[in-house]
Amino acid sequence: MKKHLLLITALFAACFTFAQQTKKPIQPTDVYRIPTLGSPQVSPDGKWVAYDLSEVDTAKDGRVSHLWMQSWDGTQSIQLTYGDEPASSPKWSPDGKYLSFISSRDSKNGSQIWLMDRRGGEGKKLSDIKGDINDYLWSPDAGKLLLTINDPENGGKKEPKTPDPIKIDRYHFKQDVEGYLLHRHPHLYLFDIGTKKLDTLTKGDTDEGAAEWSPDGKQIVFVSNHSAGPERNDNDDIFVIDAKPKAVASQFTTWKGRDGAPHWSPDGKYIAYLRSTSDADYMMYDQEILCVMDADGKNNKLVTQQLDRPVTSFRWSKDSKTIAFLVADDRARYVDAYDVASGKMAPVIKGEYSVGGIEANPDGNWLIEMSNPYTPAELYALENGKTRRLTFHQQQWLSTVSLAHVEGFQSRSNDGTHVSGLVYTPDSVNRKKLPMILFIHGGPVGQDEFSFDPTRQILSSAGFTVIGVNYRGSNGRGLDYCKAIYADWGNKEVKDLLGAVDEVVKEGIADPDHLGIGGWSYGGILTNYTIASDTRFKAAASGAGSSLQTTMYGIDQYVLQYDNEIGAPWKNQDKWIKLSYPFFHADRIKTPVLFMSGLKDFNVPTAGSEQMYQALKSQGITTELILYPNSFHGISKPSYQVDRLQRYIAWYDKYLK
Repeated sequence: MKKHLLLITALFAACFTFAQQTKKPIQPTDVYRIPTLGSPQVSPDGKWVAYDLSEVDTAKDGRVSHLWMQSWDGTQSIQLTYGDEPASSPKWSPDGKYLSFISSRDSKNGSQIWLMDRRGGEGKKLSDIKGDINDYLWSPDAGKLLLTINDPENGGKKEPKTPDPIKIDRYHFKQDVEGYLLHRHPHLYLFDIGTKKLDTLTKGDTDEGAAEWSPDGKQIVFVSNHSAGPERNDNDDIFVIDAKPKAVASQFTTWKGRDGAPHWSPDGKYIAYLRSTSDADYMMYDQEILCVMDADGKNNKLVTQQLDRPVTSFRWSKDSKTIAFLVADDRARYVDAYDVASGKMAPVIKGEYSVGGIEANPDGNWLIEMSNPYTPAELYALENGKTRRLTFHQQQWLSTVSLAHVEGFQSRSNDGTHVSGLVYTPDSVNRKKLPMILFIHGGPVGQDEFSFDPTRQILSSAGFTVIGVNYRGSNGRGLDYCKAIYADWGNKEVKDLLGAVDEVVKEGIADPDHLGIGGWSYGGILTNYTIASDTRFKAAASGAGSSLQTTMYGIDQYVLQYDNEIGAPWKNQDKWIKLSYPFFHADRIKTPVLFMSGLKDFNVPTAGSEQMYQALKSQGITTELILYPNSFHGISKPSYQVDRLQRYIAWYDKYLK
């Protein structure tokens, strides 16, 4: 017996060693293998977590999501749905006996709500409603569902053989993915589970969302913009309405900026929500603060105003004594907690990782989604300030690849600004004078964090030093840092980017003669600004960017920002020309550039890439233009995601190695 045990142990060790030795650097095709977790929900008894897991179906060239359950003690992991039709957005019935979810299976009217006995068995369709279901919630007594439904196309009638001409009469008339905006709005409805009767709660030319039942089931809190010109401002407010047809909503907040994400305390005494710091009609460079008011809308407290960091989401503890929330800090996202009685705040966990979501467990603990530079998001129990991993969906594919080494670094711009960033190298040892890629995040209000970044991991594993830089305009460093680029694009950001490049060259981990640059969205825009300002980059990849900014007015979705931040082009022509620097100085660009765009992108339309491609082509500068059919701003088709990464590597290999 002892010999057999020793033999088994030796074989296991040998297999483990072999697996370690046969690991290969992460490749573009590994994108097909990365699952995505979403919508986690803790059961009413706190013993289970339901969530959806999205995986790539290569045959369909898309992602399919299915429902899973994970026991809180970590001993059981159960897949609940299977097949070609996706299932998503699981919700527990208040008694914990059933799981509802959204699926388009067996439906002519699009996605519907389905119900499944958590103990097993087939799901059954609960609704058959015309119009897209945005969200839904069980009533506390489990008798009704609160639905948020988009007005159906064609008024719910069958689409005509020859579609009618599109009539546009709105100020803000187009949006990425949604397309041209007509007069269809999301409204609130009450669905009786027993009778299947659907009652209208709100209607009209306003959008309603973020709706939630009061703990006693008598009222509903929601968000809407009831200003005189809702398309011309960002003035969302908090409203409360009785949970019955023909009720009239009461407005609880009057801040001229943005109020949103309301959540009742479980004891029904308070409503917490997020509020913008700016009361301007529109402000791109902003951050949200946590607020708490009495359930009648009085005694409003601005809880995190002095924190000077964005609060990204929050949840009440089940005893209503604590609010846990996420804070976007310098390159990290951590959990903080507010004690309602004392008014004190303190971090719960904080480190070099990124927490992406939080839910309360009835036992007083928390469920979080967390990622770090070497592991995509998984679910963790957060108990007494310590984390315990619950899901291991990433483990199988991670065990077959070797990942790039990731570190934080600091740099200073030529005007003295302190800047934070991340540096990726193929490994932690061989880091000397590698060809370098400055890969720029979009937004601009966002940041590079200590989270898993497949694009930079794959680029670095291909033999490059890759850096991410949180230039001015990024969040996580306070409001002043974020607002520094207001109406002054491509100036301070470029100083910050170039200062970071100088730093990694000085540290000896980037070869100054083999520098590359790239990015998507605002990262593509900044790529254009930077190569028009500095000719030392030997290769660039500009994705979903623009440079001739005047021509973007009316063809993208940012008219509200333009009018409020820059002013109309016919009134501020000099400003618009200044912001169009890369196009009007395209003759200064010497870098070979790979331009990319999705052909259905209404966020930064293809014209922005086409104009720069033509400007360089006309001058004989090496350039290519790659267009992805039927793709929006975020390239979602897996094969196109792989293709983009492969083209990045081929382009940088050609000009940097």
